[in-house]
This record gives sequence, structure tokens and C-alpha cells, in this order.
Amino acid sequence: MIRWLLSVLVFGAAQVSAAPLTYNLKAQLIASNTYVLQGKLEDFSRENGGNIVNTGFIVTEEGVVVIDTGPSLRYGRALREVIKQTTDQPIKLVLNTHHHPDHFLGNQAFSDVDIYALKQTSEQIAQHGDAFAENMYRLVGDWMRSTEVEVPRKVITESEITLGSHRLALMPFSGHSGADLVIKDHKTGVVFAADMVFYQRALTTPHTPGLAIWLEQITELGELDYTLMVPGHGPLIEDGRAIAQMQSYLRWLDQSLTKAAQAGLSMTEVMKTPIKAEFAEIALSRREFARTVAHLYPKYEEANF
Repeated sequence: MIRWLLSVLVFGAAQVSAAPLTYNLKAQLIASNTYVLQGKLEDFSRENGGNIVNTGFIVTEEGVVVIDTGPSLRYGRALREVIKQTTDQPIKLVLNTHHHPDHFLGNQAFSDVDIYALKQTSEQIAQHGDAFAENMYRLVGDWMRSTEVEVPRKVITESEITLGSHRLALMPFSGHSGADLVIKDHKTGVVFAADMVFYQRALTTPHTPGLAIWLEQITELGELDYTLMVPGHGPLIEDGRAIAQMQSYLRWLDQSLTKAAQAGLSMTEVMKTPIKAEFAEIALSRREFARTVAHLYPKYEEANF
């Protein structure tokens, strides 16, 4: 009986370990010829394979524009397959919105296509890409198999590009990562805000040039005329709720860190700060607050002493 049970357990474990790692990506039509693949409101894990990001694509009469390629070669290939199943149009170009790994490590799957990014984004990927990839291997394991860094070869120099009937505004910001591309399709009114905007998921701060800069630019983003906003993480939004949440959250972060520094609190003490009630239900609010303290609090201490 024990031998039989052991054999069942071993066979079951083998079956689990041999199970294919599949993202099961699904494209959601959000506007005319415009699709989004929405990631989970989670942190990177071996369960989700790093699929925590919103990517998208626009089908034009002259080809497909891909907006970000996801966290791995496997994701990039799955994204290409979804595009192939959606349209016969060829992929014309890829836009990397910034240099964080969940947005560009799928580039390998598009190595035959022109991949564009802001100049600083390409420089950041060249400088930090390998370290990001190594960390992703550690966090999500086999999902990353064969993934290597593909640096964008084309630099965005224009403020607009037009493909078919889609005129895309390419707007450079810096609040989240130092170089952040926001895309607005004038035909549909859809804005791909990338990680300049998080909604219902706590924002990340490892490369922000400062919360005050981010807040100022969020206000500028909120002044855009749009029909639908696609955040880098979180659900799509038709009104100003995502912008309002970002503004309120950034102000609270800045005020909390400022008051803590003025009071002379240690980093460990600051990390125990209660999360404001209106943000308590935002995914990963406690975890990302602790990370933000680690990232930014030393600068606040410097400013106050």
C-alpha cells in the first residue's frame, strides 16, 4: 500500500513538473482595432510567470503596432500568436514604453521587427537589462527559459507617427522610470499610459526621479482628452478615477516620508506606517510601500538634515 502511494505521489509530482508553462493570453478588444492583454494584480511569481503587465496592439491598414512585449521570450511568442490569430496584418513595429523588465523582455520574439524606444530607455535597457533578466529568472524560474535581452534598435525622434488611419502621439515623460513613453491614438482616443499610471495596484518606485515630478506629470496626463486609458498595471478606465487615485496616493507617499524624516524616524519605523484607509484595498499596497521607503527614504532624510 505504501509503495503504491509513493508511486502515485512520484508520478503526480512528475506530471506537475512536466506541465507546460502557458500564459493563456487573451486579447480584449477595447476600441476599433485596438486590443489589450491585461496582466494580474500581483507581484512576480513562479505561478504567474511575470504576467502582471498590460500589453497591447493596434491593427492599422499598414500593419500592427505592438505596445510592450511582456516579461519573457515565452510571453513574447504567446503575444505574437495572439496577434496572428487576430489579424492577417503583419507586425510593423514595436514600442517599448520604458526599461522595466515586464515591459521589454519579450523583445526577442520580435527580433525581426523594428523595436522603438526613447533614447534613454534604450540606454537603460543596455545598462541594466542583464541584471533585470537575472532577477526575473530568480523570481519566476522556468518561465524565463532562453530569454535574453534585446535592446531596441530604433530611437523615437518624432512626436507622432501615422500608420494607415491611426495617428499616434508619442509623448515622453519621466515620472516613473526616468524615461516613460505614453501613446495616444487620435483615431480612437485610447491612451496607453504604461507605468506612468497604476490603477488598483500600488505603484513601484525604484527609478522615479522623484514623487513631486511624478505628481506634476500625472496632473499633465489628466489634462489629456481621452476616451479610455490603459494603465501599465490594473484595469482600464474611462474617466479620471485612475488619475485621481495616483494623485492622492503620490501626495500621501510624499507627505508620509516628509513627516517621518522631520520626526527623525528610522527606515524600519517608517515601514510600519499605517496605510491610509482609502488605499488599503489597493493590491500590494503594504508591500510596495515598504519598497518605496527603501528606495526613497534616504533622500528625504538627506533633505531634512
